[in-house]
Amino acid sequence: MAVSSYARAFPSFECRSEPDFSGSLPHPKAGVRFSGKYNSGSNRSQVYGLSSLIYRFPPNFVRQLSIKARRNCSNIGVAQVVAASWSNNQAGPEFTPAANAVDSSASAAVTSIGITAGDEEVAVVENADRSDQNVQIKGSTGVKYASFLNSDGSVAIHAGERLGRGIVTDAITTPVVNTSAYFFNKTSDLIDFKEKRRASFEYGRYGNPTTVVLEEKISALEGAESTLIVASGMCASTVMFLALVPAGGHIVTTTDCYRKTRVFIETILPKMGITATVIDPADMGALELALNQKKVDLFFTESPTNPFLRCVDIELVSKLCREKGALVCIDGTFATPLNQKALALGADLVVHSATKFLGGHNDVLAGCISGPEKLVSVIRNLHHILGGALNPNAAYLIIRGMKTLHLRVQQQNSTALRMAEILEAHPKVKHVYYPGLPSHPEYHLAKKQMTGFGGVVSFEVDGDLLTTAKFVDALRIPYIAPSFGGCESIVDQPAIMSYWDLSQSDRAKYGILDNLVRFSFGVEDFEDVKADVLQALDSI
Repeated sequence: MAVSSYARAFPSFECRSEPDFSGSLPHPKAGVRFSGKYNSGSNRSQVYGLSSLIYRFPPNFVRQLSIKARRNCSNIGVAQVVAASWSNNQAGPEFTPAANAVDSSASAAVTSIGITAGDEEVAVVENADRSDQNVQIKGSTGVKYASFLNSDGSVAIHAGERLGRGIVTDAITTPVVNTSAYFFNKTSDLIDFKEKRRASFEYGRYGNPTTVVLEEKISALEGAESTLIVASGMCASTVMFLALVPAGGHIVTTTDCYRKTRVFIETILPKMGITATVIDPADMGALELALNQKKVDLFFTESPTNPFLRCVDIELVSKLCREKGALVCIDGTFATPLNQKALALGADLVVHSATKFLGGHNDVLAGCISGPEKLVSVIRNLHHILGGALNPNAAYLIIRGMKTLHLRVQQQNSTALRMAEILEAHPKVKHVYYPGLPSHPEYHLAKKQMTGFGGVVSFEVDGDLLTTAKFVDALRIPYIAPSFGGCESIVDQPAIMSYWDLSQSDRAKYGILDNLVRFSFGVEDFEDVKADVLQALDSI
């Protein structure tokens, strides 16, 4: 029987006994052993005794069995082996399922059955009862992604899927699980789940197999223990603030940031007694002063920031905050996990608007928070209360989008840098903001902590509000729209798109001048984009 060699790469699986009320089988107490061949002398009725066991295999194990293999298993009466649900639980010696409380006398005898793959053997169970512990696939090596996926591009494609997922399927693509709730076969299963002896889903707001694949994919890219995916980038930021900053707490943030984030910090958090110190992204002295004068709970900033693409020294900020017991959360949306590893630089958490580069196709809203399990669990618990769950169809769109993430980001990095250089040299452009330019105030820092500088360039046209609008209207390739990071280029004039409700003088307080343009370069051909931008500049 052909079995993929990948089967050996999985962690242990678990055999759990369930009550057998037939009373037709003996109840021997025996152990577990490996066998490579089917015991032809065994009683066939004993083989059917497998019906009293639920086999919980690791993710993707079933997917590695060929169709013929599964048909053979069915023929010998163990179809439930390959159709079983799975669990990653590692039961200890004290493990006793709740089923025992329902029927303490139930157990089962299992005859030795081997599954042979050429010269290899897969672990089998002989005379197992519910006292048996985990059974390992022979030759299991616990292979991690890093052992054979050496680039972020490969990880973005395969993480969460190639080595196993919690959905039994032979499909290459991850299925969309559209359900609002999950059922349990009997009350004992539910009790096992509640007492953490059984892995399962319960309600759609608490998790979904499709969204879990996405979370694992993002975790692998960020090098994080855990990721929480939510309904939008703002949902990610706000639930993070509410979960980690106590009432009466204090945060430090930066002058340049997404406006809605600033509004939340300035108008919503004060209702809970939470105050904020706002500093320039490069002013480490101001950060140290705040850390020394106040009990700072959290430092939060974007890097690069929106819309001026300022960069924060993540390593230094993390060191200073750690010494004072403050958490550091970096919004890495403009950078993407391919260009910047905030967690590796010392940050405690990294958030993204997955709507942007991660999704990459301007067709889905989502946000994510990645970091250590201890912190992400606190945020997840509040998220389960507040809601903001991501629809599994949206999760699938992001999974699909991330498979081309490295190709898109490479093109966007290249186009943005080349266009930034062209714009900086153009007589009708007064100033360009892009961390890949030597003129940028954090250019050397960006070179140190980023591998690419992103696909967004901000610049000031030599003119007033109307002249700048004329330039924007003359562009034929980009859409005039909010957002950024998609395949299609997008352009906006922040004074109109994001700050039109403020007076010119109030906009200027945030550095938003009437002639400021934010340009998100897509994956169009560079020469086409270059010609379009130069033509539009020539028109003003």
